[in-house]
Amino acid sequence: MKLIDTHTHIYQDDFYEDISEVVKNAESKGIFKLLLPNVDIESIDLVNNLCERYLGICYPMMGLHPTSVNASYSGDLGKIKQQFQSKKYIAVGEIGIDLYWDKTFLKEQKIAFEAQLQWSIDYNLPVVIHNRDAFDEVMESIEKVGKNRLRGVFHSFGGNQPELMTILSLDNFMIGINGIVTFKNSKLKDYLTTAPLSRIVLETDAPYLAPVPYRGKRNEPAYLNEIANKIAEIYQTSPENIAEITTQNAINLFFGK
Repeated sequence: MKLIDTHTHIYQDDFYEDISEVVKNAESKGIFKLLLPNVDIESIDLVNNLCERYLGICYPMMGLHPTSVNASYSGDLGKIKQQFQSKKYIAVGEIGIDLYWDKTFLKEQKIAFEAQLQWSIDYNLPVVIHNRDAFDEVMESIEKVGKNRLRGVFHSFGGNQPELMTILSLDNFMIGINGIVTFKNSKLKDYLTTAPLSRIVLETDAPYLAPVPYRGKRNEPAYLNEIANKIAEIYQTSPENIAEITTQNAINLFFGK
């Protein structure tokens, strides 16, 4: 069973002591590609270096995370944009709007998000969207920049059914499903089948959101199998079928058909 972890932060300090083992564990479980989203200017070298170290396994994205947007966002955006001139990236990400923690820089978050959406058009790359308590604002920006010119994934989807239907109305967007779907209190499993499997990619968002039975522990790519198994249960099909479809979806989105 071959799987792609489409969103993992294994370059963070959480993995400093055992990154080699983490990558080996993933490979032993059939996870053969790990896609790494950038979050701020401090993480640029961490992302790039890890992808160079594990060439052909780890693949970099480049972007400014919404919670990293502050008063100096303009300069940070400039430094991040420069990266696209010197290196090859598979996506613009992780970008978006987050109003869960702080609304102080909402205006700046919108400006940064829309600028990076435009980069995805300019560089012909998919976008990886972070949305937390800001679905309407995210959709407004997508409409503003041009929904028919954009493609990508709504990472870590845990929204309600109307939000799912709105995403599905965007022909070129996938939904990223992670450990949330395994949580006992998650309602996502009740309406996930509204989405055809052709619109789903899998992710861990490691080190966050570890799936059951690892909830509360550090998440890692090797646990992606638990997510595939849960989705297979929900769609009443085999884990192998889920792996085959979602892996091809990820290849189509991030690496070209």
